[in-house]
Amino acid sequence: MWNKLKKKPIIRWAVLIGGAAVFILVILIVMAQVGVVKMGGEEPSQQEDEKGGSTTELHRVPKLDYKVDLLTPNRFSRPQLELKKVNAVVVHYVSNPGTTAKDNRDYFNNLSRINEGKASPVFASAHFVIGLKGEILQCIPLAEMAYASNSRNSDTIAIECCHPDEDGKFTSETYASLINALTYLCIRYGLDPSKDIIRHYDVTGKMCPKYYVKHPEAWKKLVEDAKKSVEKTKEELKKESIPYDLEDANGKVTDNKETKSEKR
Repeated sequence: MWNKLKKKPIIRWAVLIGGAAVFILVILIVMAQVGVVKMGGEEPSQQEDEKGGSTTELHRVPKLDYKVDLLTPNRFSRPQLELKKVNAVVVHYVSNPGTTAKDNRDYFNNLSRINEGKASPVFASAHFVIGLKGEILQCIPLAEMAYASNSRNSDTIAIECCHPDEDGKFTSETYASLINALTYLCIRYGLDPSKDIIRHYDVTGKMCPKYYVKHPEAWKKLVEDAKKSVEKTKEELKKESIPYDLEDANGKVTDNKETKSEKR
């Protein structure tokens, strides 16, 4: 038969092309079955994580207004150790009345110089510092550990708050930004504000944040305010009535600039 086909080039090429097409089709079907490719232009409702497992869709997280001013990597304040999980948020006070968020950020950043020649060097930092006017600086990436909460460094996000006076009470601006930051972090990491927002005091017994240790009713109100904010924000995210970002299962956040009403 092949000898006959040799004498008819058109038929011979048709058979070869047809066989190749069948082979390619079989390969594509097999690949689709194991999930390597999607057939028919289907949009996947789930995405694959880095380990190849199935993960849920992107979820909404509220926007947080903050400035990124990361510390220079160093062993005293930014060791670049991986933060593998987040089980709580720890609230601190800077214990240095009247200083700004930038002052405290720069103190962390300069610990390599400050510790020169010291027998007992200081190790300190925080993921965020909130200033007297409510400004928020990010000092450590959320994927890295900060040196702030002792035995809980490995599974918590740390927030340092500035205060005008020795008593350690936050200004109304600092307080409002803290509630916003706690709301953002609780929603992003699926935390329960009633039990997963804690003080440095709750970890080590240190008088930190001072005012909210000496006045437990004030701390109780702060946690309750955060809880109410989380609940309200979750409802607004469902309705897409506030600006939000999109986060994937690996923690990557994508900017989503429009609300539902703006899209209309």
